[in-house]
Amino acid sequence: MNRAKLLPSYLAQRYYGWKATAYADNKAWYRRLAESGQHPRAMIISCCDSRVHVTSIFGADEGEFFIHRNIANLVPPFTPDGKNHGTSAAVEYAVTALKVAHIVVLGHSNCGGVKGCHDMCSGNAPELLESSSFVGRWMDILRPGYERVAHIEESQRARALEKEAVLVSLENLMSFPFVKAAVDDDRLTLHGLWTDVGEGGLEQYDTSKGVFTAV
Repeated sequence: MNRAKLLPSYLAQRYYGWKATAYADNKAWYRRLAESGQHPRAMIISCCDSRVHVTSIFGADEGEFFIHRNIANLVPPFTPDGKNHGTSAAVEYAVTALKVAHIVVLGHSNCGGVKGCHDMCSGNAPELLESSSFVGRWMDILRPGYERVAHIEESQRARALEKEAVLVSLENLMSFPFVKAAVDDDRLTLHGLWTDVGEGGLEQYDTSKGVFTAV
C-alpha cells in the first residue's frame, strides 16, 4: 500500500519562494534547459552526505553538472551480471549518451560511510557484516582501500581511508570498457578530489606524485 504523505509545509514554502524569485527571474533559461535537453560538461560522483553541496562548491548553474550521489562516493568495479547497478548505469549514461568530458570523484571529511567501512573491516561493526546489510555490502567496495591503510596509525586512518575511497573509485572507473576507451582517446579525463567540510578546503589527487595536494 502506498503510504506517501503530502510535502512537509516548510518544504512547500521554500518551493513557493523559489518559484516566485529564482524561477520567475530566470524563466527563459529554465524553459531553454527543458527544451534543449542537458549537455553537462562534467559528471560529479559525490557522497549522499547532506553537508556536501557540490553545486555550491563550484558555483555551478542548472544543467552544468551531471551529479550522482551514493554512500561514500564509491564506484563499483565493472560487473555486467544483469542485476541492478545504479551507479554503473549513471556512469554508462554520462559517458556513452551525454559524452561528458570529465568525471570527478569527490570525497569528503568525516564521511559516515567510510567510518562504517573502517569499523566493519576492523571488527567493530558486526551488523555491517550481515548479508542483509545494504550499507555493509556496498562498503565492501572499499575493502581494498582499507587494506592499503590498515598499517596507518588509527587516529589518521579514517582520513586516509576517505581519500582511498576516491582512489578505489578512480581505479574501478577504468575497469569499465567505455570509460577506458574514452580516456585512451582523450575524450574523457578522470579527477579525484577530497573536500574538508569544516575548513572549506579542497584537495586534488596528483597522479605524478601519488598524493593529494591543495587546489
